This record gives sequence, C-alpha cells and structure tokens, in this order.
Amino acid sequence: MTQTSSETLVTKKGKNVGGRKFKRRFTRSGIDPYSQVTWERRDVQITSGSGKTVFEQKGVEAPSFWSQMATSVVASKYLYGELNTAERETSIRQLISRVVNTITQWGDKDGYFARTEDLETFRDELTYTLLHQRAAFNSPVWFNVGVREHPQCSACFIIAVDDSIDSLLELQQVEARLFKWGSGTGSNLSTIRSSREKLSGGGVPSGPVSFMRAFDAWAGTIKSGGKTRRAAKMQILNSSHPDIMEFVRSKSLEEKKAWALIEQGYDGGFAVGGGAYDSVAFQNANLSVRADDEFMEAVQNDEQYFTKRVVDGRPCESLKAREVMRAIAEGTHLCGDPGMQFDTTINAWHTCPNSGRINASNPCSEYMHVDNSACNLASINLLSYLSEQGSFDFAGFEHTVDLLITAQDILIDNASYPTEEIGANAKTFRQLGLGYANLGALLISLGLAYDSEQGRAWAAALTAIMSARAYLSSAELAEALAPFGEYAKNREPMLSVMEKHQSYAKKLGSDLVPSELTNRANILWREVLEAGEKSGFRNSQTTVLAPTGTIAFMMDCDTTGIEPDIALVKYKKLADGGYLKIVNHSVSRALACLGYAEKEIAAITNFIAQNDTIEGAPGLKVEHLPIFDCAFKPSQGERSIHYSGHLKMMAAVQPFISGAISKTVNLPNGASVEEIFDVYVAAWRMGVKAVALYRDGSKRTQPLNTASESAAAKKAPTFGPARRRLADEREAITHKFNVGGLEGYLTVGLYEDRTPGEIFIVVAKEGSTISGVMDAFATSISMALQYGVPLTALIKKFSFMRFEPSGFTQNKEIPMAMSMIDYIFRWMAVKFLSEDERKAIGLAGDKSKEVAAASAAPVSSKEKGSSKAAKHNSAAVDSVILSTFENSADAPPCTACGSSLMVRQAGCYRCLNCGSQGGCG
Repeated sequence: MTQTSSETLVTKKGKNVGGRKFKRRFTRSGIDPYSQVTWERRDVQITSGSGKTVFEQKGVEAPSFWSQMATSVVASKYLYGELNTAERETSIRQLISRVVNTITQWGDKDGYFARTEDLETFRDELTYTLLHQRAAFNSPVWFNVGVREHPQCSACFIIAVDDSIDSLLELQQVEARLFKWGSGTGSNLSTIRSSREKLSGGGVPSGPVSFMRAFDAWAGTIKSGGKTRRAAKMQILNSSHPDIMEFVRSKSLEEKKAWALIEQGYDGGFAVGGGAYDSVAFQNANLSVRADDEFMEAVQNDEQYFTKRVVDGRPCESLKAREVMRAIAEGTHLCGDPGMQFDTTINAWHTCPNSGRINASNPCSEYMHVDNSACNLASINLLSYLSEQGSFDFAGFEHTVDLLITAQDILIDNASYPTEEIGANAKTFRQLGLGYANLGALLISLGLAYDSEQGRAWAAALTAIMSARAYLSSAELAEALAPFGEYAKNREPMLSVMEKHQSYAKKLGSDLVPSELTNRANILWREVLEAGEKSGFRNSQTTVLAPTGTIAFMMDCDTTGIEPDIALVKYKKLADGGYLKIVNHSVSRALACLGYAEKEIAAITNFIAQNDTIEGAPGLKVEHLPIFDCAFKPSQGERSIHYSGHLKMMAAVQPFISGAISKTVNLPNGASVEEIFDVYVAAWRMGVKAVALYRDGSKRTQPLNTASESAAAKKAPTFGPARRRLADEREAITHKFNVGGLEGYLTVGLYEDRTPGEIFIVVAKEGSTISGVMDAFATSISMALQYGVPLTALIKKFSFMRFEPSGFTQNKEIPMAMSMIDYIFRWMAVKFLSEDERKAIGLAGDKSKEVAAASAAPVSSKEKGSSKAAKHNSAAVDSVILSTFENSADAPPCTACGSSLMVRQAGCYRCLNCGSQGGCG
C-alpha cells in the first residue's frame, strides 16, 4: 500500500486554509480553568487483599469534586516520576497540564489552529473537559505524553505475521515493546501454514497452535515487567484454516489440565507462580474464530464446508459446520474461549477496502482495521452532559467530540510506534477510537431500562450523533489540513459506508426518543456526506466502543463503556482510607424522573441501603423494576439483565460505530452449550461484528488461596473423599452468643489436634422451626468438616451472610453481626485460624469490627460526616462489597493489589479497589 510521508502532509497543509477555528463553550477568555475549581490535598493509600500497603503518596492535590477513588487511581497509575523524588508529580493539575500543553504545542507546530486565539481556546476547553471528568484519553497518553519526545500514545495495535521464522520472531519482539508501555496487540495467525501441509524442505509444519504456545510463554514472562498492567493480546484463526479444530479446543484442553493440577493440590489462584494456571498454556491471550458468511450459512443450514490450505488455497478437508460451531460453543462453555468475529460483516463496513482487508482486531475486539496499524482511544462521560433537571446538553456533547477528535489526530504525527510499518500506516490512515462510558448510568438516570426498546433507542441515537459529529469534525480537519493518505484510493467505498450509517440513522424512531435526537442525528449524517464529498476525511475511522476500565475510574463513572451497572449499592473510598456504603446517585435521579415524591425516594433508597436490592422496596411500582436491573444479581435479590439484553444493546449501536464493540456477554452458570451456540448465531444475524461470551464460574480460578488449603488438597485422596470421624470421646468448646437480642449456644467438637470436626447450634426451644433449621445446618457443616472441606473455605463462604436476626452482639471481638451464621463463622475464625489464615481471607486482627462498623454506617453523600463510622482497611471491606451483588464465582484477585474485587470486562478483569485492568482504555 502507498504511504504518505510527513513532508507531503506539510506541503498539503500549506495549500489549504491552515488550521481550525474553535469557539468557547465551557470557559471564558483570560480565566484559567484551574482557578474556577476548589482544590484540596489528599493522602492516597492502596492496600492489598491482605492489608499490605501497595501504593502510598501523601498530599496529592485534587479537585474537591473528584472522589477519593478517582484520585487514588490517577495518583497510582498516571502521575509521573519516582515516588519521594523531586520529579514526582503531586497534583492532578500537573498531570492534565502536562498532557494538554504538550498536545496544544504539537498542534501549533503542525498547523492545527487558524489563529492564536483558537490555540488558547482549544487549550482551555480541553483542560476544562478533562478536569471536570467529561472525557479522558486512553492510558498510554496519561502515562507517556509530556514525558518523552515521541511517546507511545495508542492502546490498540494490529500486527500481521507471515509464514516465516523471521516474522514470527519479530512479532514476539514487537509485542514485548507494546506490553511494556501499557498497550495490547492482536494478530490473525491464519497466514501460518497448517500442520496438515508440508514445508518447502519436505518437513511437516508445526502449525499456528504450536507457535501460540511460544507466544503465550513469552507474554507470561514479560507481563510482570510491564509498566502498569498485564499483557493483553488477541489471537485469531479463520474458520477455513485446516487447524481450526485444534485451535478451537486448545484452551479448553489446557483448562482441563489446570483442573487436574488443582485436584492434586496445586494452587488454583490467578497469576500464582508455580500454580495450576501458571503451569498450562494459553492463559495470556483471548482467542477468537474469524467466521465468514459462508461458514455461518453452512452452520444455519447444517451443511459441510471445506478448510483451505494456506500455501495455495486448495481445499484441504471437508468439515460439518455445525460440529465446528458446537466445538466453539463447548470451548466457550468450558473456559470462555474462543469468542467469534464475523468477517463478512466486518469487511462490509470497512472504509478502506482498496488498501487491504480487515483481518484482525486488538485484544478487546473494538479496534478493527488494516494490518500493522494502531489506534489511540478516548472516551466521553455521557452522564456528565445530563443536567439534574434531566435535559441532555447535546451542543456540549458535540463540542467535546470536536475537541477530542482534534486532540487525538494531533497525537498521531507526534507519537512513536513499535515498527516503521505501523508508524507509516498510523500516519497514512490516521485511525481514531472515540467512544463513551457511563451509558448504563445515563439510562437509569433517565428512568429507562437497559434491556428495553426505549433504552436501546436512546443508546443508538446518542451513538449516531457521536459518530456523525466525529466524521464531520474529521472532514473539517481534512479541509484545514489534508485528508488521510489513502482517502483518494478509498473515496467511493468510504462514502458508501457513510451512506450506510446515514441509512440506519433514518430508521431511528422518534416514537421512542425525543425527536431532537433523531432529527439531529439525521442532520449530522447528511452534513457528513456533504463535507466528505467536498473535502474528504482526515481519519479513516473515528469511533469504537472500548472497555474504558481505568479511565472510567478517572472520570468517576458508575458504568464502563457500553456496560450496564454492576450493582445499585457501591462502596465509596474516602480520603481517610475508609469506605462509605452508598446507593448510586442515579437511582434517586431515576425515581425523581419517574415522578416519585421526595419521601418515597428516601424510603426506597433507604431500603436499598439496608437490603442491597430494590426488590420489595416500599412504594416502588412493579413496572419500574426493570429500570434498576443490573449486570449482576444482587445478593438479596433475584433480578438481573438477561444475556439477550446485552446482545440486543450491541446490535442497536453497532451500525453507528466505525469499529466494533468491546463487551463480554455474561451468561449464568447453568447456561448450556446449546444456548451458547444459539447466542453466537443470533449475534451474527443481528449484524454484530464480534462477540465474546462468558459463562459464570466456568473457570476454577480461586479468588483467594491459603497455604493450609493447598496442603489440605495435597493430602486428599485422588480416588474420592474419605470421612474422618471424631473419637467417641472428644474435647469440645461451648460458646454463648447474642445476636440482635437472640441468644444461642455454639458447641464445637474437636479432633485430637484440636481442630474443629463438628458443631452444634442451640438457639430456641426444641421442636421450633428455627431450632430444626439450625440443627440441620450444623449437621451439614459437621459433615463438610469431616469430609475434608477446609475450615477457611467455610468461614470465607458464610462470613458476612446477611439475614435477620442481625445487629449488635456482646462480643468485643465481633461487636456487630449481619446474621447468626455470620457471627458463628467469624467467631470460629478468631478461635481456630492463625493470623496468616485470617489475613488471607480478609479477617486479620480486628478487621471484623471495622467491617461491622462500615456496614452500619449511614448512607450519605457527605464524606466527612460519615468517615469515622466507615474507617477501615480495603481488604476487610472486600467481602462486604461483594456481598451486595453476586460477582463471578471465579473472579481472580487483582495482580496489582491482591484485592478480590475483580469484575470481568471484555475478556479481561478490572479491579474495583485499585483500578488496574488488562486490555485497552
């Protein structure tokens, strides 16, 4: 493909009007945006799951309206310089100034501003936007811009690989450099000849799966040396490749090996050196099958299809399409991989087909374009444009799109790239990835259910406006500077794709959303076509929907990317290191939008705070329940968004996105292989470009592990469980307790080594219902102990279980309990576990007292008034936070801080404690 040199661009700039004009919307000339904000100094501390401090910086200057969580994440991830040295940044003001001033200087150098006043306007408006958490660039920009002369600015890369040893080795080298600077890569390995073909020298090729093992080991080795997070990579194979079945089954076979190792006593934790998952392959990459319409139609019609040899394209083997698809579904059911990418759909929306087809994506599947290319991302906080009165600032939203598209385009020519070819293609095609976050919170605040036609219509309309404004801004940049290098070569197909976007905008129904949305979307797309025909476009693509993990924390978003909310109840980190239990602000906004009175709103939010669910709240109309459905089922409720709702949302917004959508569709543990099969077919029919599914609990990763558990597992016989009975005469301890006014007695029978072997619970008169229930429960726990279930596992499972009676106790060690069961198991932790064992499950020292205090803390938005009641360590609050919703059973602990507050997102996990995330954004 033809490259456009930087010298050619300079010449073209000289022939045009030279730069854009910018108007002020958020700022006033001569007034520093920073001066309009109240600043305060905060101490930042992030602790691990065991209570160890993993990051600490005192006196960080932050805007008063930024949460402590946002401050903590930004301080630990983005402030530049070694801690406790003069070069260390100590303020959010320094961080934003470093990035904005550098981008503005580059823009001035490259002719982006028509006048000096436009430069000043752009700088102030971008500063305001970032300072007020209305938008954020992807992580590499915050890491690197203003620190190095030519910094790496892109989070997403697609790297081609050829069927040669030199190319395979170069891929490893390039990936290593990208992982180091916080970016992710994706490659389609279908160019590697299959194990069913022959080498030119007469030997037998090992095939792409064998090289995947080498790539995986390499990524696993270097990920811990990366600047900020674990390696993120995507490996793709076409459904027509002769080794497709080996690829499809590769990860599930390794998963079964991990299970066998766990059963033999190896640690089942995530990223544990020498553990089960550390000992098997393919744990450092997401896998996807690239399927075209021919394959999907063969699946639909239950037909055969041919795989094709890599070297000459001749048919290799006839396979039954449904059997291949079922194997894909079985792999997904077993371990979450592979996902699927729909090749024909992807390339039908390709803006540059005359320069090469789209073969691969980045790790999270949102960036898709030509091989050996890069994309820098940015995301807009949608909720920040919704007023308290419920009106959406469309003009401000479009203004922000203009600012970001310009800033992202400025980055392209001033960034560094891992290879000359990637750098040349980035500057030739100028791919951008603008997206948004907080869609889920916006919909709730508007009183709209995420899984509803109206919710999807709002999302589609907003996405249509964003993408149209982005392309219009790109056309204005092209007029002021020059179109992207290969626009002329791709003019007709790109304008054709713009027409497809416009045709979908015409289908937006104003019966579901305000007419101003649909009217504006149609006006903008018409202007896009007019401007594109006149001036071309500066960028070959402008929008994607990324996971926005870490930067969502920076913007204080309740929800990330296109995701719905996780739970209605959250824990807010306070400046003193504690946490405050709060009901999401969007709940009150939604209730007000729906017409509830202040007293009714207060009663409902108080109910949520007490019960961790809105189900059963006083005065709430049944028809309003779906509005408050979340991604995860609440611990005390039954409702959550069905997986079809996630898929329908993707289908609604996909026609207005240049690239694709990063999203994992979560399925319940009981989902069948057939259901997964059907979801993949449905996604293809709906026109989604790529989809990843994850069945809850499919992996056997253990969130927390202890040495005692590992030792117990090693002792367990491999042929099945054996019961260890107590002696006929045994020692016992009897403990009297009182929970919320209800007295009871707990007796624990002991083995000869004084470890528990049975329990008896007496709480009421013999024959009563509660007496019978507690007796049955005690018997089941006794049997579990005697069959080798570790006491730590039982304590971790039953501590903090919430039901009545609950309340104050007479035990100074455990002053408050959420239930009798909670009290009993926390007492057993104090009595029978060592300090290390209690640390491993977040119950070290008197952490139980602190958690009890936190759980009793009043719901309030005033941090200072409630911080004393909520003062405790993040490790202790893990169990309480997770008790508000049913997180994935196999969510691993964070590799950065050790917290168990990890939530699956787009094939990766993000940490709710420290903000760490693998992947993009």
